[in-house]
Amino acid sequence: MADRVYPAAKPIPPPPMANGSGGPAAPKPQMYQRPIYRPQGPAKSRRGRSCRCSFCCCFCWALLVVILLALVAAAAGGAFYLLYRPQRPSFTVSSVRLSTFNLSSSTTAPVLTDSIKLTITAKNPNKKLVYFYDDFSFSAATAANAVPLGDATVPGFAHEAGNTTVFTATITAAGVTVDPSGAGSDLKKSGAFSVAIDADTRAGVKVGSVKTKKMGIQVHCEGIKLTPPSPPPPPPKKVKGKNGTALAPAPALDNAETTATVSTAAHSCKVRVRVKIWKWTF
Repeated sequence: MADRVYPAAKPIPPPPMANGSGGPAAPKPQMYQRPIYRPQGPAKSRRGRSCRCSFCCCFCWALLVVILLALVAAAAGGAFYLLYRPQRPSFTVSSVRLSTFNLSSSTTAPVLTDSIKLTITAKNPNKKLVYFYDDFSFSAATAANAVPLGDATVPGFAHEAGNTTVFTATITAAGVTVDPSGAGSDLKKSGAFSVAIDADTRAGVKVGSVKTKKMGIQVHCEGIKLTPPSPPPPPPKKVKGKNGTALAPAPALDNAETTATVSTAAHSCKVRVRVKIWKWTF
């Protein structure tokens, strides 16, 4: 059987000639097209987004912890109040006496010497709480112009539950120069004048075997009237007898404390808790 012969592939025609010389045709010139400008958005930073997410998570967790701690503290405080019913201690000035009083007559720099004796009654109305105090620092001043009348220190003590403690304090001023304008109007050598007495200390609370941290308290007493002691009577004159001999005079009371007026009217004092935050005291 004779083999079938297939025709060869169609030959590729040669490129057209630009001219009759038979050389290749010159390429056609192409027009330049300006690319279209498409504005792009700002590049997104995955790192910045992750930092913001971490900060938000930390803030939320911290806020949640603070809220939980506040709730726990409120619950503990409510339970403590319902269980112990805490009350502030009370202080009362039961008696006061101005035993010594001497104000010089200088108009520019008067000098004051005085002695004020106080009797204070402290009560602890709580049934299960014990107060323990540091030393008390007493000071007195006139109510009108706050002319200082002296100071004193009284040792601290433990105030048992339901206990009433009576203690004394002697506020003195020895040769203290005072303001002449305030002393002239406030300090009267005859007649009563009003004074205010303050006592500062630090107190803590003991519940069973647990002691709290001490905090400052201030006891303020006002409306107290002081009457200067009467001046001692003048010495009696010598009396001559019939024969010209001098008779011995009768003994005179030269102690000013025997003529001092004692005020036994009870004056209730205000107790204020003082909280110190950094440099400020409230």
